[in-house]
Order: sequence, then C-alpha cells, then structure tokens
Amino acid sequence: MSDSSQFSLLGQRRFAPFFATQFLGALNDNIFRNGLVILITFQGVLVLGMGHTVLANVAAFLFILPFFLFSATAGQLADKYEKSMLMRRIKLLEIGLMALAAIALIFRQYPILLLVLFLMGCQSTLFGPVKYAYLPQKLHTDELIGGNALVESGTYIAIIVGLIVGVETVDLQSATQILLAFTLVGVACAGYLTSRQVPRTDAVDPELKINWNSWQETRHIVSFAREEKSVFLSILGISWFWFFGSAMTIQMPAYTADILLGNESIVTTLLVAFAVGVGLGSLLCERMSGRRIELGKL
Repeated sequence: MSDSSQFSLLGQRRFAPFFATQFLGALNDNIFRNGLVILITFQGVLVLGMGHTVLANVAAFLFILPFFLFSATAGQLADKYEKSMLMRRIKLLEIGLMALAAIALIFRQYPILLLVLFLMGCQSTLFGPVKYAYLPQKLHTDELIGGNALVESGTYIAIIVGLIVGVETVDLQSATQILLAFTLVGVACAGYLTSRQVPRTDAVDPELKINWNSWQETRHIVSFAREEKSVFLSILGISWFWFFGSAMTIQMPAYTADILLGNESIVTTLLVAFAVGVGLGSLLCERMSGRRIELGKL
C-alpha cells in the first residue's frame, strides 16, 4: 500500500464489495439479535417458562453454539471452494433465514425466532473463515494490517448501527414488528447484491477431503495450532475478546431494565460506548504496528 492510507482500499474493487458484504452481514446480525433481545426484555416475553433474564443468555448461547460446533468444518469449506461463490450462497441463505424471521416477528412466534437465531449463528460460522481467508489472497503483505483494521473497525461500526437500528425499528407498543421484519430482509438482499460484485479468488486446496466429524477436526486444529505458541496464544486472545464482548453486551438490556430501571435508549447508549472503543482500537492498530504484522497488537 506504500504510503497511501488504508482507506484507499475502500475505492478498490478487490476490497470494497467484500467490505460492504461483511459489513451488511454484521449489521443484520446485530439488528436481529438486538431487536430480539429488546423485545424479550421490554415486552416481558416468556418462552417455555423462561423470563427475559434467562432468555437473553439462551439467545446468546444459541448464536455462539454453532461457532464451537461447526467452525472447523467451515474452515475446510473455505479452503476447498472458491470464496466469492461461497459468499453468494451464504448470503442467499441469509435472505431465507431473514424471511423466516420476518414471518415469525409478524406473528409473534418467539420459539421460531430463537431457532432462526441459532441458524444465523450457523450462517455466520460459515462466513467467518471465508471472510478472513479472503484478505491474504487479495491484499499485499503491507496492506494486511490496514485491511484487517478496516474490517474490524467496520464490524464495530456495523454493530453500532445495528444496535441503533435494532432499537429504532422495534415498536414496543405493537404486537407485530413489521418495520423490523422488512429491515432484516432488505439488508439481507443488499448483502447478496454486494456479494455478486466480489472478485473471484482461487480455491486454496480444491482437492481437500472434508472431514465432516467436526469434533475430531476441531481437536486436530487445536493440536496443530499448539505447535506454534505465538499463533495459539493469539487464538486464545481473540477467542477471549469475543467471549468477553458477547457476555458483556448480552447482559446490558437486562442490566438496564432491572438495575438502572431505564428504557431501551439507555441500552443503546451503553452498547454504543462499548463498540466505539473497540472500533477506535482497531483503527489505531495499523498506526501502532507501523504496518508490520505483529501478533501482540493483532
């Protein structure tokens, strides 16, 4: 990237459509998840006798569970197949899931919404390895820090916007959530359109035989990662970051309602403050590292 800014990547076809696709995916995840948690918390929803405090944690568990179950298999798929094709198919899956969520929102079918949340976790699990494997194939070595910073900060901007949109599209005075439903489907469709512009990449290992035993493959990957201490510690650090962030953010609606006795706008304020801090840190990473790949800063 020589002396040009990392932001110059946003004007290049090898990066911009991919960035928009992953941004819209993160945006929709957070509109749906935050909208659902707000509805559960502030409308006093009960599912199988569980109140909002328990349901919020169940929702977080359902979304995160696929990452534990299927990440190893998703990584193999990202290596075996061409990535722009995978992105398009994953985005088509998102449209179908958001259409199902829209119907469930309109008819107040919360068990179905929890099922969709789990399936959205599966969809995100499939997209994650594709997202991170795409960058090294399309960016030069001196662009990777800047490109990664843009993706991470973009993710947190998407979280901020998703949190706000998730709150603003929820009508707590209404039995149906038509605006939220149409927003989810609309963003999913926009993500599919941008995915169609992502340039083709070569499959890394088209002859790879997929091991569908995800548990066995996970153990193999962990054992392989432990052979390189710096890589393994980086994986642990990233995993802890996402675990801590998810645990913090999922508790904020219940904390606001039960402890602060506030409304949904207070939830947004707290979550935005959290997300802004992480987004700024991601952008500062490139400057701190001098555009060199340093695992400690990454």
